[in-house]
Amino acid sequence: MAHIVAEPCVGCKFTDCVEVCPVNCFYEVADRLYINPDECIDCTACVPVCPVAAIFAEGDLPDKWKSFIDENRNNCGTGASITVKKDALGKDSPKCKH
Repeated sequence: MAHIVAEPCVGCKFTDCVEVCPVNCFYEVADRLYINPDECIDCTACVPVCPVAAIFAEGDLPDKWKSFIDENRNNCGTGASITVKKDALGKDSPKCKH
């Protein structure tokens, strides 16, 4: 079971998680990150470093964010692989709700 990047990442796009991922399964688009579920090894390294608590094991994903399971799967291929931390859009971004 893979991990999922959910709604708290939208507009914030902190990238602390990409530096701890041993398999480089994170992909970025303009306003968020996605995890490729076919590449994720469920190691949990990314979960504690996310400053907005946006990463969940698929089985622990709150019901209100279940759509992010398909969103991660379907959209990870539209983004570029990211393996190095970048400046975040951050909590001061108007789209970041956290």
